[in-house]
Amino acid sequence: MIKDGATILFQGDSITDAGRSRENDAELGSGYAMFVASWLSAAHPQKRLRFLNRGISGNRVRDLKARWQEDCLDLKPDFLTIMIGINDTWRRYDRNDPTSAEKFEEDYRFILSQTREHTQAEIILLEPFVLPHPQDRISWREDLDPKIHVVRKLAREFKTRLIPTDGLFASAAAFREPEFWAPDGVHPSPAGHALIARAVIKELEA
Repeated sequence: MIKDGATILFQGDSITDAGRSRENDAELGSGYAMFVASWLSAAHPQKRLRFLNRGISGNRVRDLKARWQEDCLDLKPDFLTIMIGINDTWRRYDRNDPTSAEKFEEDYRFILSQTREHTQAEIILLEPFVLPHPQDRISWREDLDPKIHVVRKLAREFKTRLIPTDGLFASAAAFREPEFWAPDGVHPSPAGHALIARAVIKELEA
């Protein structure tokens, strides 16, 4: 259970960013970070929880590494969620600027090692994901799947919690069309963000 006054930090790319304010930490954007904070604040008002969103649209894992001191370690989170990786795949297809699975693992391992060394944070990793809409997203699996396996490997190695986001969306797409959950296969709809939020809340309240 989350302790009183805990700081929960959300880290990642545009899926986490979701239009957050850079000037006001209370404005968490319109995505899963806002849903998580709203629900937990309503469910546990007496705990006076602090929520911080440091997602930045377009970020790859190398970008997290470059800003990890300021945007994670200095904030001393009690809980840390990380969702990163889809841009490491996307840039291969739209800019011919790939990130190998090996480099992805090297940089991801760095940020986890630094977090373990300098904080007491409970870490929750979220897999990157893609849905098969539009059609070209199907070919992305070749690049993304090895990165998902890296995240799973690092979760075991660093004994973090893991949310199988890719699997959650694949399962959800059996009930409604993929574009209902993520119109471009990457950025969640409100329902898609709620799907992520529900999984994060479950981990935070465990």
